Amino acid sequence: MLRRYAGINAIFAGLIAVAIAMSVSVSSVERALRDGSARAAEKFDLVVGAPGSELALLFSSVFAQPANIPLLDGDAFNAVADSAGVTLAAPLGFGDSHEGVPIIGTTQAFVNHLGGGEVSEGRGFETPFDVIAGALHPITIGESFEPAHGFGAAVVEGLHGDVLTVVGRMPATGSPWDHVLVTPIEGVWMTHGLASGHAPGNERLGPPYDARFFPGTPAVVVVPESLSSAYRLRNTFNSDPALMAIFPGTELIELYSVLGDVRQVMAALARLTQGIIAVGVLTALFILLRLFAQQLNLLAVLGAPDRFRLAVIWGYAGALLTVGTVAGLGLGGVSALVIGRALTAETNIAIAARMGWGEVANAAAFLTLSLVVALATSALGLRRLRGSR
Repeated sequence: MLRRYAGINAIFAGLIAVAIAMSVSVSSVERALRDGSARAAEKFDLVVGAPGSELALLFSSVFAQPANIPLLDGDAFNAVADSAGVTLAAPLGFGDSHEGVPIIGTTQAFVNHLGGGEVSEGRGFETPFDVIAGALHPITIGESFEPAHGFGAAVVEGLHGDVLTVVGRMPATGSPWDHVLVTPIEGVWMTHGLASGHAPGNERLGPPYDARFFPGTPAVVVVPESLSSAYRLRNTFNSDPALMAIFPGTELIELYSVLGDVRQVMAALARLTQGIIAVGVLTALFILLRLFAQQLNLLAVLGAPDRFRLAVIWGYAGALLTVGTVAGLGLGGVSALVIGRALTAETNIAIAARMGWGEVANAAAFLTLSLVVALATSALGLRRLRGSR
């Protein structure tokens, strides 16, 4: 039966495989996206900015996506940095790029915090125009370039005239910061013709900053002493009308809830597709039983009991369902890897989409239920054959 209608059988098994693969890939990629974004936010305990969009603050800081958001002045930054319980307050500065990659200004202390230690290659910042490259950025240490003003479609080349030099490379973080270029925030300000954050003649890099010469920062990454300090600091900063503090993890949970709704819809569609295809396979089983009626009746004439003929029919349906399910798991695993890599390239978040036991269990449940229904269908079809003789 399998050999005689191999083409039709392959089509039905292939349809089952596609339905299973849809369910596996949706579940795997959604889980990997959650894990990858959570890893990206691990080093960002608390982010402070001016009142505005919390999501804009999240994406500009954690995911290195420059946005047009209000700036905090020097007094506001110093108020944050000098708060009890703050072990690190690092300003972030945006505005320039190089070959489509953002150049982000910050402090050496934050670079060390983000990478979990010193640079993996080269050295740290010594001048305002030094650059430390992300772990996955292709630029080489020692290379010099002139930054472009702006980012994306609004980029303007040759506006500044300053030359930046790559002096080091960060360890891998698994976040979009692996793909960016980081420079002292003093260099970002000076490149745009602003003060350096310090009084004239003071060539210091990093805090403390003089509020009179602080051009402003869109975001401040705060590392608190403890979890209790983090909650206290967030409440304190949010009580100030000039500040807005967010926990990136909390913001991501809200995003996850949206993604969860989308995942549930996609999963429901995948299960509906599985059901429709399974019904199609079982309906086709009735049709094929008519085609094989002569052979099945011949088995009865030769003395084969009904349980043997039932086993033949059910084995045929089970073979299609089992082959389709197993092939679907393989196809879904490959699809998840491909989609994960595409999302990694698009978002710069390390998304390792792999099939897990949950996907295997769901496929096994589908196969078990389908086999039970196929058994009932086979028994009904055999009864009709018996009645038609």
